[in-house]
Amino acid sequence: MGTFTCPLRLTSPDRERTLDLEALVDTGAFYTHAPASLLDELGIARNENVSLEFADGRIGRYDMGEARASINGKSVTTLVVFGDDGAKPLLGAYTLEGLNLAVDPVHQRLLPIEKRTI
Repeated sequence: MGTFTCPLRLTSPDRERTLDLEALVDTGAFYTHAPASLLDELGIARNENVSLEFADGRIGRYDMGEARASINGKSVTTLVVFGDDGAKPLLGAYTLEGLNLAVDPVHQRLLPIEKRTI
């Protein structure tokens, strides 16, 4: 599957600060990642430290927190990983599902999910 980017807005829990990013859509990544320095500037609290395995087999410990994610006017509270500084932001499957969005890899776009499964 080809990769593509999309605009992603992250908002602080108090909703007073926002950050607009161009995020790589990565359905192979479960969580959304952004550089730690940007999440710190946004005021995202580091709630948990977890072990994560990356596609290249690398395993590391990273902090996680909660932010509000918005795409095309839809918004949801989601988990975010405090990634390495300088790393490209990633939009992961957890956030995509929370926003009820599916990936159209042929046309490289996000589509709303009309029917939800319970």
